[in-house]
Amino acid sequence: KSHNQVADAGTRRSLTVNAVTGLTTGFSKTLEIQGTGYRAAVKDKGLELALGFSHPVNFTPPEGITLVLKDNRFITVTGADKYLVGQTAANLRRLRQPDAYKGKGIRYQGEVIKLKPGKAAKAAEA
Repeated sequence: KSHNQVADAGTRRSLTVNAVTGLTTGFSKTLEIQGTGYRAAVKDKGLELALGFSHPVNFTPPEGITLVLKDNRFITVTGADKYLVGQTAANLRRLRQPDAYKGKGIRYQGEVIKLKPGKAAKAAEA
């Protein structure tokens, strides 16, 4: 057996396990909205997000993905397709990535954002 055959067999096995897991229990990722005035609301089949822009941002999930909103701050992305769940969560996060100075934005639950020191911290250092 060549290296490629072994690698292909492993990939197929992994895809099969993920497909079975998706059908039996499903996959989910939770995102957290953090920041003053940042909120989400369920609208039609998607979400309407207030993310500090001058306009609300509408997000419609792809077919086979369910979005559940909890406390206007937590968005749970669920579905049977592991790739699609991850991609949808990444697309939501991309709408307003966490800020490097205050940490405001959309982040994965449990994600730690390393904050940069601001100008005041830099001036106090000198």
